[in-house]
Amino acid sequence: MTLSLRVAIVGAGPAGIYAGNILNRQVTEAGGAVAIDLYESLPAPYGLIRYGVAPDHPRIKGIVNSLHEMLDAGTIRLIGNVEVGRDITVAELQERYDAVIFATGALRDAPLDIPGIELPGSFGAADVVAWYDGHPDVPREWPLEAESIAVIGNGNVALDVARVLAKHPKDLLTTDVPANVVAGLEASPVTDVHVFGRRGPGHVKFTPIELRELGEVPDVDVIVYDDDFERAANDPHAEALFAANNQVKVMTRTLNGWRKPSGHEYTASRRLHLHFLHAPVEVLGDGRVEGVRFERTRPVGDGSVEGTGEFVDVPVQAVYRAVGYASSPVVGVPFDEQRAVIPNAGGRVTDAAGEHLPGVYATGWIKRGPVGLIGHTKGDALETITNLVEDATAGSLPAALVDAAEGDEIFELLDARGVAYTTWNGWLALDAHERSLGEAWESTDAAHVGIVRERVKVVPRGDQVEISRDGALALS
Repeated sequence: MTLSLRVAIVGAGPAGIYAGNILNRQVTEAGGAVAIDLYESLPAPYGLIRYGVAPDHPRIKGIVNSLHEMLDAGTIRLIGNVEVGRDITVAELQERYDAVIFATGALRDAPLDIPGIELPGSFGAADVVAWYDGHPDVPREWPLEAESIAVIGNGNVALDVARVLAKHPKDLLTTDVPANVVAGLEASPVTDVHVFGRRGPGHVKFTPIELRELGEVPDVDVIVYDDDFERAANDPHAEALFAANNQVKVMTRTLNGWRKPSGHEYTASRRLHLHFLHAPVEVLGDGRVEGVRFERTRPVGDGSVEGTGEFVDVPVQAVYRAVGYASSPVVGVPFDEQRAVIPNAGGRVTDAAGEHLPGVYATGWIKRGPVGLIGHTKGDALETITNLVEDATAGSLPAALVDAAEGDEIFELLDARGVAYTTWNGWLALDAHERSLGEAWESTDAAHVGIVRERVKVVPRGDQVEISRDGALALS
């Protein structure tokens, strides 16, 4: 059977782009044909890579180069600035495509259910990441008023947030950080950023690169505490991890390298503190954040910890929770509120009875939860696409009800609704514009002379759409 498919993918981050690329390869290598439309709620593609990775991570953002090649090949059509569930419904997509794949990711903060977490001065990490990455749907200004900040979490996002907040903004100017973010960070009075984890130093969820980068931040001292290491000593689970995992060995050595003798004098103007075996129990404050109360914990030998009944209060004026991300429901698709994922079996979306909804699939964090690195997304997409192609080959996909063989019908529908959609040519125009802003950037501050900027992000959604649509016309 020779396949001829039309498929919609919702979400133009790595998960959606990888899924489209794998789908195109599997179908065409089998002698079939596939038309793929990639829908994105933002005017620009790349999702987490553009709006969820700290701007000073050029190695991770290098993934954009491979994603660019996949979209630039012309086998996947980008349709940006379109909110599925608002501008077009899931049912309308199902009428026009043989299959719909949801790759909408996880964009909101997982909750931290402790007293005081809603006080003014308490924030979710996802929100501040969106701010410093120039997400168009968050406020341009961020309330950076604290001298001492607590970041709760022991993963890469916690380190990203802590590093960016502690870093001197002039050291971010070689990145694509937006101008409004630079201005906000320059006004910040911060001197100390504290990162707290429930477990010991042998159980951190960082990656070695992320951890090592902390020690390379100019004029920021990294401080660890002997008491945390002593409390974590003789933990058989941590010892087993150290023996079996090279990454754990590297991170343990890095952390131990930051231990200093008693009385060591720290000379940097800012400090980044790493605390372990601290479980948050309450955010303190009368009307706004004034501190955090932690219960000291101890390892119990199986990788978990238990409370000791010893409490410590740490005075801070702001708290950022970085305890994980969670996905949001898509109108018209089943959603597991407890796990914050679209229920599925191998990427096949299932209903309340556990039955597969024909032609509906999921991939990425909306499929499996916010776990794993970007590289894991490829294998995840491969599973989903393999099952989709298997279903198509078996003839179990529903037939499209709307004749959209030429592909222009969807644009006619969006035009009729006044939706200012963007395209790949539009992204190329916006990309070129941001790079031109970087080339034209020139600081009037003598301390910044000689800094070269690859690009400066355009932040407002309206500006992105206007540049994209005008540029697409010029390229067409």
